[in-house]
Amino acid sequence: SNAAASSSTTMLRHARTRCPAGRRALLSGAGRRHRSSSSYRSSSSSENAWTTTTTAGGVAVVAATVVSGTVAQSLRIEDDQKLDFKDVLIRPKRSTLRSRAEVNLERTIVMKHSGRSLTCVPIIVANMDAVGTFEMAVALAEFNALVAIHKHYAVDEWAAFAAQYPDVAARHVMASAGTSSADLAKLDAILAACPAVTTICLDVANGYSEFFVDTVQRVRAKYPRHTIVAGNVVTNEMTEELILKGADIVKCGIGPGSVCTTRKQTGVGYPQVSCVVECADAAHGLGGHIISDGGVTCPGDAAKAFGAGADFVMLGGYFSGTDEAAGDVITKPDGSLYKLFYGMSSSTAMTKYAGGVAEYRSSEGKTVEVRCKGPAAAVARDLLGGLRSACTYVGAHSLKEMPKRTTFIRVTQQLNTVFGTHDLGGASSNKGTNT
Repeated sequence: SNAAASSSTTMLRHARTRCPAGRRALLSGAGRRHRSSSSYRSSSSSENAWTTTTTAGGVAVVAATVVSGTVAQSLRIEDDQKLDFKDVLIRPKRSTLRSRAEVNLERTIVMKHSGRSLTCVPIIVANMDAVGTFEMAVALAEFNALVAIHKHYAVDEWAAFAAQYPDVAARHVMASAGTSSADLAKLDAILAACPAVTTICLDVANGYSEFFVDTVQRVRAKYPRHTIVAGNVVTNEMTEELILKGADIVKCGIGPGSVCTTRKQTGVGYPQVSCVVECADAAHGLGGHIISDGGVTCPGDAAKAFGAGADFVMLGGYFSGTDEAAGDVITKPDGSLYKLFYGMSSSTAMTKYAGGVAEYRSSEGKTVEVRCKGPAAAVARDLLGGLRSACTYVGAHSLKEMPKRTTFIRVTQQLNTVFGTHDLGGASSNKGTNT
């Protein structure tokens, strides 16, 4: 199956465990033919109800049917273990590279629908209002990286930016929007005012909504020559759906971000390494591409995302607290400097842009203070240096070769923390996330 099988470029070793009462629940992909199944019936406390558990193709399906006429319910349990960045390391391999300087981090990617060709270092700063700024775009353009500009800039601010930095606007930014009519009308105005901007980022927390899929399809019809990024999703079938409906690039990740609390509030999510492996396999089979969005705490995590098959890696908290990040500087009594950073579904963001958290929902983000890190260029330089080093360890001359050269090994520990996690003299001592 797509979900369980290793891709041709990446090997993952999965452990299988037995469920209680002799039931086994193993991962099953979409469309898999089931060779055998078994079931048993158990009685409930009510004489009017019964439950059946069927093991088919490795997925335990628990169906509860009430004779009185209520709608039957079924529970699917996938017991195949999913992996996050913390669960794996990359196995080193023989290499002919003599220096990190020989590694090429640029990629040239041809988009399925727009037909455009993009040559860049496939690092994207997230479209959060703290980091997805025009100032960040100018700084990251020096590294040929990208920034998804947050959706709260006014149209005249976009026009002024595009006039002052035409090359950055044309090659290094994405215009972001949600699904509301106001967002889409503003997107139309931005693209009309800034014709050099040719990449659209349609961004919602839950990419599984039919309304979102319809929005992607409508935006594709309206802008056939623009590159469209759409997300977020975490599974192969929705990656395929978004690409078939017009997305060139699918943004993958639910809940791994440093200031995201979706997993805590909803119980919904997917470990990021498995998410990337499965979504990349689905996207590449259709000629599409994916972004691994969230969960990167260090350069090694970004290397794992590329090794798992991601075409791009998106980072938010990693670039928080930099000079180019938005927000006032907070001075502590000891003289240390901080900036606020918050999730875009946090109460802070909703109060700022929507007047507060609506009664029918809860906050799904948190607000933190991040120690000031200095120029974004220093953070980017450290990140790219780690990626080059990862490539040399596996013999990859470029990022494009990383999936072909990557073998993941399961681990129980990532680091030796006998002296803690702080580095008093290292270049990356205050880089990365806010923890």
